[in-house]
Amino acid sequence: MAVKTDDRTQTATQIYNSEAADGLRGIALLNNQERNHDTAFAPAERHAYGIEGLLPHAYETLDRQAERALRHLEAKTSDLEKYIYLISLADTNETLFYRTVMSDPARFIPILYDPTVADACEAFGHIYRRPRGMYITREMKGRIAEVLRNWPEPNVRFICVSTGGRILGLGDIGANGMGIPIGKLQLYTACAAVPPQYMLPVLFDIGTTNAMLRADPLYLGIREVPPPQEELDELVDEFVQAVQKVFPECCIHFEDWKGTDAVRYLAKYKDKVLCYNDDIQGTASVALAGLIGALKIVETPITTQRVLFLGAGSAGTGIAGLIVAAMKKAGLSEADARSRIAHFDTKGLVVEGRAGLEPHKQPWAQKLPASKAFDVRDLASELPEVVAAVETFKPTVLIGVSTRGGLMSREVVEAMSRLNERPIIFPLSNPTRKTECTPEQAYTWSKGKVLYASGVQFPDVKYQGQTFHPGQGNNFYIYPAIGLATYVARPSRITEECFILAAQATADQIDPDLRDKGWLYPSQSNILETEVTTATRVAEYMFDSGLAKAPRPKDIRAWIEGELYVAKYETSNGK
Repeated sequence: MAVKTDDRTQTATQIYNSEAADGLRGIALLNNQERNHDTAFAPAERHAYGIEGLLPHAYETLDRQAERALRHLEAKTSDLEKYIYLISLADTNETLFYRTVMSDPARFIPILYDPTVADACEAFGHIYRRPRGMYITREMKGRIAEVLRNWPEPNVRFICVSTGGRILGLGDIGANGMGIPIGKLQLYTACAAVPPQYMLPVLFDIGTTNAMLRADPLYLGIREVPPPQEELDELVDEFVQAVQKVFPECCIHFEDWKGTDAVRYLAKYKDKVLCYNDDIQGTASVALAGLIGALKIVETPITTQRVLFLGAGSAGTGIAGLIVAAMKKAGLSEADARSRIAHFDTKGLVVEGRAGLEPHKQPWAQKLPASKAFDVRDLASELPEVVAAVETFKPTVLIGVSTRGGLMSREVVEAMSRLNERPIIFPLSNPTRKTECTPEQAYTWSKGKVLYASGVQFPDVKYQGQTFHPGQGNNFYIYPAIGLATYVARPSRITEECFILAAQATADQIDPDLRDKGWLYPSQSNILETEVTTATRVAEYMFDSGLAKAPRPKDIRAWIEGELYVAKYETSNGK
């Protein structure tokens, strides 16, 4: 609805009085990405804010600005260039950025995050434009709380923190990993409409083992190797305690830490502070959601499944742990559930009696014959042992978290197809080149029998007159919904049950017609609706279990919907 000029003048004057107290007018206002409306400032606002003459004459709506942004994006020749444009837009006009991204999430999530963010991280120091978030370094030891107070927003509700030590399938890329906390937090808003002003991306810059990066003149991080574990533990503990002091209602989202560190810190802090690890718990939840979706199609219970993991890092053992929890909830004992899970790592099957087995793998060691020795650098020598592991363990579900492209070979998929009428195969490693097998390979080699989901989105596959839609088992189905529930309910802790419920809620939202076509996840085109439904289920549990500190509303869903961020300008008719 159009706004009369007099109304705009009155609104602009009221806003001016508020903004003037912050000192935001003139160029300072236009340089503030949260308050800047650019050409959507009304004439009266331009006068009130002292920005007359600093903008083109045209007075535009937000929708018109979004149209221009979309045309810019269409002219870009690569997804990386589109990513750079979107990040630059977020740096100058946050409202326009979210209006653009939220207008078509299925189109922009793969650009803003996975898989394009992998390319952005690899080139981070080379495409850097301006700072976003905070960088905590080893030299700040003893002063981390003081440094955190430099952040202008006093009520931070979510910190996504990474060392860059294990980014996607890229390994240790140090400070280049800052693209991950930035992108993860942007999806809290783009997918689940959590207000963006409460987000703080943090790069815990402890150095990197990547010698090539340390030698790169444009690398932006500390040019040292990471410290010993004892020193890192002290730094992390100071950081966690500093967050409690400076941002007492903040949830710490651990992201892309080295596998052993990820497991240790989650175990240490999950029952002490409000935190979670997305690589472990978010990945586990989205994999469980896909498994529940697949089991609805094959109409068999989770208690009868046998799951083989290619990979035994934090993601693999995290998924396994949540599947065991879901099996126990369905009636199995802990021992029976664990007996249905096996892992295959760089030395073959994880079995009892293996020398030097890492502590986080020991609970998953099975009484199985050990794999024959192979050279992990030679995929051809490893593949026969993967086939042997499938034939020995006889899984109904095969999950790839190995970051080894091609590890699910034709022989592996054919072995799964001989053992199962509808084999469930989830090659979850990313970016794209790290995927254990492509959907085209899986559907072809299984003769259309496979139920497939990968970590990145692939296009539909046509096979013998049928069109198959490969699922994307990406964490953005889960962690933004967990974040939204946490934002509104203000829980004291985030428990394992929250992630089981999130998985069930996600799987329950697949339209029956789409499930009949083999879909394992809801459509991304209406991701906000999906996230709100999931967040409602999780928030209900938070209230029922006594975790929530917020007063319980009569209608939880309506209450959540009233708290959602809407990308609009508050003082012009570009609403």
